[in-house]
Amino acid sequence: MKAFPGALTISPEAYGPFVTDILRSLARNDFINIIVLNGHGGPQSALLQQAADDVSLEQQVRILVVNWWSLVSEETFAVFDENGGHAGNNETAYIQAIVPDHIHPERYHKDMATPYPTDNSWHAFPFPSSIGLYEEGQGYPTFDPRQAREYFNQVNRRVLTLVKDVIAKWDQAGLYRGE
Repeated sequence: MKAFPGALTISPEAYGPFVTDILRSLARNDFINIIVLNGHGGPQSALLQQAADDVSLEQQVRILVVNWWSLVSEETFAVFDENGGHAGNNETAYIQAIVPDHIHPERYHKDMATPYPTDNSWHAFPFPSSIGLYEEGQGYPTFDPRQAREYFNQVNRRVLTLVKDVIAKWDQAGLYRGE
């Protein structure tokens, strides 16, 4: 994101230890189940997952990292009848449901969207658009308040279901109960 004005960048050399320290601090404060809701793809996802693995083993705590946009792809199709994207219908709708005043449809136009290449036929840095579509012709924001609320609710239900299921399975297996 560092090519976009106003975006902040944290180097991998700083991010990994930073996240590791946060997870360690939570573990040292007697958190047993640590749920990390990741909101951004890219290289930091691997660093986040590695930090979770390392701290879980070191501190004997249970850590779940959820890449929410991937987890809820079925919900995206169910609500929008199409795929989503970076700053696309799915991400925009979720934020619209929380803070509608932060969504400004008048600032959007279709030529702000570019589909990500799926065949490695091209690469551009910075990516030429602020809206990156997972599939060509799909995922442009709809700004529909009803869809936004429905999507928000479906996403939250899906994430909560995963969290409860993973914790129940950790408990059933007797993993790192903190006893």
